[in-house]
Amino acid sequence: MLISRTQLDRRVRELAKQIERDFAGRDLVVVSLLNGTVMFLADLIRSLELPLRLDFMGVSSYGSGTVSRELVFTKELRLDVRGRDVLLVDDILDTGKTLKTVMAKLQRLRPRQIKTCVLLNKAARRVEKVQADYAGFEIPDLFVVGYGLDYAERYRNLPFVGVLKPEMYAK
Repeated sequence: MLISRTQLDRRVRELAKQIERDFAGRDLVVVSLLNGTVMFLADLIRSLELPLRLDFMGVSSYGSGTVSRELVFTKELRLDVRGRDVLLVDDILDTGKTLKTVMAKLQRLRPRQIKTCVLLNKAARRVEKVQADYAGFEIPDLFVVGYGLDYAERYRNLPFVGVLKPEMYAK
């Protein structure tokens, strides 16, 4: 186990307080990237004590392996974010390719501002100059699952973040 349920709960509440401070009195739209964010997102927005709108974008880059591929949008926004404050929520920031691409797409929709919130920051794999405005945990370059993160659509339901042993995915 890399990050326990207790650590997750505590850190999500801390992130929510930071976000509340920064977005107080704003017209907030939370945009979450499916599917890995689902548990983090649910806990985060339940901890936020401010009004918000919620929308989702479907983005796929992993497939059934452990190495990123070409990015494909599988679901578009339904809400208009023009002139609004956007909080983009993702599960993990590693290479930065997904966040950079999604932020560029959102910028074309002309929001007032875009801030990013990620559960996990894996700086060792960064290839793009992208940083999260809010990051739950800094982690080493390990393949992690649980708390919404998967390998081949498995392990999302684990209540903690764990490291998947290489023999589970190396062939």
